[in-house]
Amino acid sequence: MDLRYGTPQANALRSLGTGQQMHSLTSFKNPMENANKFRNKIRNGQFCLGLGVSFNDPAVTESLCTTVDFVWIDMEHNGMSLETVQGHIMATKGTDTAPLVRVRWNDPVLIKPVLDIGAAGVIVPMVRNAEEARNAVAACLYPPDGIRGFGPKRPSDYGRHFGPEFCKKANESIIVIAQIEHIDAVNSIDEIAAVPGLTGIVFGPYDLSGSMGHMGEPGHPEVVKAMEAVVAKVRKTNLFIGTGVANARQAKEWLDKGVNWLLLGVDFSLLVKATTDLAEEVRALRSS
Repeated sequence: MDLRYGTPQANALRSLGTGQQMHSLTSFKNPMENANKFRNKIRNGQFCLGLGVSFNDPAVTESLCTTVDFVWIDMEHNGMSLETVQGHIMATKGTDTAPLVRVRWNDPVLIKPVLDIGAAGVIVPMVRNAEEARNAVAACLYPPDGIRGFGPKRPSDYGRHFGPEFCKKANESIIVIAQIEHIDAVNSIDEIAAVPGLTGIVFGPYDLSGSMGHMGEPGHPEVVKAMEAVVAKVRKTNLFIGTGVANARQAKEWLDKGVNWLLLGVDFSLLVKATTDLAEEVRALRSS
């Protein structure tokens, strides 16, 4: 077969490719379906539960997808590579679980590849003011709404879906969450919450406590009061608001205060707790 440019065979293949391209555009399906499922659950009055993922093995995520509404894949405080994160994201395919990735910093260079490998959204740490929130949103959206460069491998189903319709649907679906973990952000919450394109807010209670002079005391009355003030203001907007909890009592307290999504801990902490509790219970059998 002669595939040199301009030959009948080459032109026939190009025509076939164009037909497939048009078929892809007309049969477009939103590749961010799990992001929309997460949104719809909260908009319909449900609360969403998730777990933090720090281990590299994607089997961790796969094993959780029948239980949780989202996984919080944590790049900020772990040594995960993009390949590892992609494995976790792929483990949610075919489920209703939204893969959210906490990126290492509010930087478009760090955010772009996470979205290009299929994250339903990003959690951006240490957002302290409206300008930083706008930067986070811009990094997640294609022009003219943002500055995201085009190169979506997995979200485009490996190039089967692209063009204006793809970009429009991607911009509508991407979840952008600002992490409030500094007193400056608490004081600027009205301006942060007003940033177009922002989906939600989540607390970082430990860092927040440190910025308030109470490092390591996320339950300090002043810290809790600041968080409650943020919840009250955000609940007057269309934004989702979440926090982390360590037990069912804390979950009830924050649900009653108005949060609508909860991080139930991190994989290693639950593993350690479950193993420790069971080991202590069994050892107690021998001493009784």
